[in-house]
Amino acid sequence: MNNKNRISKRIDNYSQWYQDIIDVADLAEHGPVKGTMIIKPYGYAIWENIKKILDNEIKKTGHKNVCFPLLIPKSFLSKEASHVEGFAKECAVVTHYRLKNDKKGNIAVDDSAKLKEELIIRPTSETIINNSFSKWIKSWRDLPVLINQWANIVRWEMRTRPFLRTSEFLWQEGHTVHISNKEAEKESQKMLKMYKTFVEKYLAMSVVDGEKSESERFAGADHTYTIEGMMQDGKALQSATSHNLGQNFAKAFNVKFIDKNEKTQYGWQTSWGMSTRIIGGLIMTHSDDKGLVLPPNIAPIKVIIIPVLKNRESDSKVLSFIKRKIKIGTSGVEIDSRINVSIGTKHYEWEKKGVPIRLEIGEKEMNSNSVLLFRRISSIGKPIKDRSSKKSIKITTLKEEIKKELKDIQSQLFENSKNYRINKTKRVDNWKDFVKEIENNNFVLAHWSGDKDVEDKIKQKTKATIRCIPFSEPKEDGLCVYSKNPSTQRVLFAKSY
Repeated sequence: MNNKNRISKRIDNYSQWYQDIIDVADLAEHGPVKGTMIIKPYGYAIWENIKKILDNEIKKTGHKNVCFPLLIPKSFLSKEASHVEGFAKECAVVTHYRLKNDKKGNIAVDDSAKLKEELIIRPTSETIINNSFSKWIKSWRDLPVLINQWANIVRWEMRTRPFLRTSEFLWQEGHTVHISNKEAEKESQKMLKMYKTFVEKYLAMSVVDGEKSESERFAGADHTYTIEGMMQDGKALQSATSHNLGQNFAKAFNVKFIDKNEKTQYGWQTSWGMSTRIIGGLIMTHSDDKGLVLPPNIAPIKVIIIPVLKNRESDSKVLSFIKRKIKIGTSGVEIDSRINVSIGTKHYEWEKKGVPIRLEIGEKEMNSNSVLLFRRISSIGKPIKDRSSKKSIKITTLKEEIKKELKDIQSQLFENSKNYRINKTKRVDNWKDFVKEIENNNFVLAHWSGDKDVEDKIKQKTKATIRCIPFSEPKEDGLCVYSKNPSTQRVLFAKSY
C-alpha cells in the first residue's frame, strides 16, 4: 500500500481492504521470512486480552497450563498414520545443529553436525504430549488429565495472509485423557461451547456450531466440532475447533491405565484450540471503510480522552481538569495529550484503531462541566457514511453513561453480526439455486447424502465446502442437492478462508 493512511473500499477490493485495516491500525507487518508476521504492540494487546480472558475460562473448567518442547522427534509423527498424513506437507524439519564459518564471512551448514534423527518444529503437539501421557498415566486414579498449552506453531503454508493463515502463529491447545469415550465426548462438546460463548460474549461474533464431515476432520480424530463465523465477504472462518480423538493416539503411544476392575484399558482423549486467526475474524466481522472496529469487551483501549489544546495556559487548565474531574470507572482509558499533533489527526488515528469511545474536552466543556462523547460503531456488510454518534455528557453522570454506552456498543456489534449471518444464510433444495447462492457469497443450508465423492464434486464445481453439520438443524428427510440420493439432515456449505 503506497499511502499508509489510505483504506481501500470493501466493495472494490476486499482482500486489500483487509490488509489496509491491519496497516492503518498498526496491528502487524510481514516478517523477514515469507509467510511470517510481526505482531505489533496494538495487535498483540488484542491477543493479550483474548489470552487473558480465555485462559481464565479454561482454568475455570479445571485445566492446568503446561509447556512442551518446540521440537518433536520425527519418529513421533509416524506413530499415528492419519496424523502424519494430515500434516506432512506443512512440516518444517530440522536436520543439523551447527553452522560453520569459513573465515571469509560465508556461513554454511556443518555437515558433520547432522542430526541422527531429524526434528519437526511442532505443527501441533498431540504426538509429543502423548509420549508424556504414556509415562504419567498408570491407573484410573490418574484420570482425567486436563492440560492446556499457550504456544507458537509452525505450519509451512504456501498461501499466507496476516492472522488468517501464516507459517507461524500463536494459539492455545488443550489436551485431555479420560476414562471413557462418554467422558471424552462430554469434554470435547463442553470446550466447543466455551469457545462459542467466548467469541459471542467478548468478540461479538455470531457463529454456527456443529460437527465437521469426515473429510474435514482433524487428522487422527474420531469427531471434530467447530464454530464457523461469517465474514463480510460471505466467506466462512473456522474460528475454533474441538476434537474427540477416541483412542487413536492412545493406541499409537501406548497411553494405558488399569481400570477399577484391574483390566488394562487405553485412554480416551480430546484436543481443542483457538489461534491468532481469530483476530483476522474479529477484523473482518466488524470493521468498515474508515478502519478497525473493536468490541469494548476485547478492546485494549476502551476510552480515549482527547484534550483540546490551544496554548500553554489553557492547556494546563484543561489537563488539570481532566485529571481531577474525569472519573471513568473502567480499565482501558488513555489520554492523548500530544501537543505536536492536530486534533483532527488524533480523531482520525483513534477512529482507525477502532477505540469504542472518544471523549473530547476543551475550555468550553470544562466551563460547562461536560465532555463531548463520540461512539465508534459500524453496520457490517456495506459502505458506511458517518455512524459515529456525538453527544454532550455532564461530568456528574459520565461514569454511568460510559458504562451504558460500552454495553450498548458491544450489544449492537453482536446483533449486527448475527443479523448479517442470518440474512445471508439461504435454504435451498436444488442444484441451480445452490450454485446461485454460493456465487452470491452466502451460507447455504442444503441436504447432502453423506457421500465423500459428492462432497468432493461440490467443492470442485463451486469451491464450497461443508463447514459443519449444524447442531441447530433438526433431522429432516430430503434429497441430496447434488446427487438426489436420500438425506436425513441439512448441512452448512460455504466458501471459506
